[in-house]
Amino acid sequence: MPVLKYSIVITLALVCTSLARAGDEGDTIFQTSTIDALMKGIYDGDFTFGELKKHGDFGLGTLNDLDGEMIGLDGVFYQVRSDGEVFVVPDTAMTPFAAVTFFEPDKSVTLTKPLGCRELESFIETLLPSKNIFYAIRVEGSFDKVKTRSVPKQKKPFPPLTEAVKHQSYFELEDVRGTMAGFRLPEYMKDINAAGFHLHFIAEDRESGGHVLDCAVRDVKIEIDYSRELDVSLPETSEFYNADLNTTGGGEVNDVENGKK
Repeated sequence: MPVLKYSIVITLALVCTSLARAGDEGDTIFQTSTIDALMKGIYDGDFTFGELKKHGDFGLGTLNDLDGEMIGLDGVFYQVRSDGEVFVVPDTAMTPFAAVTFFEPDKSVTLTKPLGCRELESFIETLLPSKNIFYAIRVEGSFDKVKTRSVPKQKKPFPPLTEAVKHQSYFELEDVRGTMAGFRLPEYMKDINAAGFHLHFIAEDRESGGHVLDCAVRDVKIEIDYSRELDVSLPETSEFYNADLNTTGGGEVNDVENGKK
């Protein structure tokens, strides 16, 4: 009996008039698989990047076999491998986990004072109309430093993500121009995607980047795209169908996202 691909659509109804702009028509975050499935070592997806482009021109994720970090900007998807090399992802490549949207900012702010990553996140929080909806975040400009990581390509049998990140590579970038791109999601999303801020970086010359662990901004433009719809497409693979996803891993996700081994 063939298995069927399922899609979950989550829509948050906003009744407060001050939030009327949040979640304008078409502002949907599309995601393939779940962060919990990735945590359990499901690194083979059945979704191509060619198909992913139909759902967004901006976002982040990874490639099959957990082969590096992915960042999408202006319709181009880049792979940052664990050796630090950056490549444009071909349409035929597949992803086990990615989140994308068609980025159309609802708010734009220029920041000209130095802030560390945690201070930057706190500042962005003050710009949000609610902590309970979804946001795509783009921060572009000059950075005093950016600390990133990338995870090496895995081989079967795949280890859980907590084991895979023990072999991650770290990159220390200084005095660099580039873009951080990603999402800020509510805490209740912790088993579907990473709760809080999840950002990837790519340098302006497209020669370095990765998953952001720390940063210091100097002169940047912050753009925020509000969204209240999340479309989750679940993999049509035996690994996903047979995985035990009943146990939650919100705390472990935070450790992995923050670079803790």
